Amino acid sequence: MRRAAAVLVLLVLGCGAAPSDDSREWLSVLNHKKAAAAPTATTREKQMYADSLAAFVHRNPHHGRAREVYEYIELDFARELASLGRHQDAIRFYRAVLAQHPDNERALEGLRVSLDHLAVSHEKLLSLEKGMTTHEVAKVLGKPIPGWTVKSQRREAELESWYYRKTDGAVAGVYFRDGRLFAAEENSGAKIAPLVGVAETR
Repeated sequence: MRRAAAVLVLLVLGCGAAPSDDSREWLSVLNHKKAAAAPTATTREKQMYADSLAAFVHRNPHHGRAREVYEYIELDFARELASLGRHQDAIRFYRAVLAQHPDNERALEGLRVSLDHLAVSHEKLLSLEKGMTTHEVAKVLGKPIPGWTVKSQRREAELESWYYRKTDGAVAGVYFRDGRLFAAEENSGAKIAPLVGVAETR
């Protein structure tokens, strides 16, 4: 659904630009675009356009116009994923664009930002404050890689641990009690200071 939303943004840009290829397959893609661009277009019609365009590009990687439009979709989708903290997923799209156009500025900048979010620095850990929500921590550090979180129930509290690869190659951890940050540590195992702010209530 999010990819379909991204498609809608580029439909206006694509209108009026006639492709040089008049093959039946490309005309079929354009028909999907017309349906997706209609004011009454459904999510399914928008997704069908995105899927047909992706399939066409896969079979015709040197079709200039199709490649250009599809790259726009990839970049827009990557940006949306990154805004949600899903930097690992965003990186896959940025790298797909750069594989074809290594000098694409939007892809290079997006990749730099997402890689920066995935590799947690000492300074980022120091910027955390006790009492932050998981959403607030994700804004600073990004969301953890799938499989790098642990949840457990102890007495009346729900505990959650998030782990991140650090810029020096070690692993850092941040810890939540009932959805609020109460501690963080680097590879040394020592608590990161200052973890200041809202006092623990439990």
